[in-house]
Amino acid sequence: MSAPDGSPVGTERSIGQLFASATTELSALVHDEIALAKAQLKQDVKRGATSGGAFSLAGAVLLFSLPMLNFALAYGIRTWSHWNLAICFLLSFAANVLVAAALALIGVVFAKKARKGRGPQKVAASVKQTAGVLQKAKPHPRAELPQDRGPEAIEAVARSSS
Repeated sequence: MSAPDGSPVGTERSIGQLFASATTELSALVHDEIALAKAQLKQDVKRGATSGGAFSLAGAVLLFSLPMLNFALAYGIRTWSHWNLAICFLLSFAANVLVAAALALIGVVFAKKARKGRGPQKVAASVKQTAGVLQKAKPHPRAELPQDRGPEAIEAVARSSS
């Protein structure tokens, strides 16, 4: 078993290795949260497109079906009921308006779902929360260093390696 950086578990890692590991993990976290935001935004766009399509379909049905359906329905009502032809045309128009209203209602439902989709806002809040946790993070207290690993020895090693 090994640590994320490949070193065996149980061995002490240097501060540089710990910092590199933390930086890599933080970078991966940011990339994953960006990918999540993109996925949620894509879902919101799909809902918005569905809403727009339903509204467009409602308009097209109302526009293109009025002449044809009004005549067919009006004459059908006239044949069935023997009412005045004007009343039959009004009834056929009312039926077309009801169909268009139903399609518009479907569009409103999907528009509300798209508006409620707060995917990117959730991710932004999560990123802020992660940043807040990292800012408040304090190092763990360390046991006293052995004499050969005192601050002077560490500084000497740091100067020699740079």
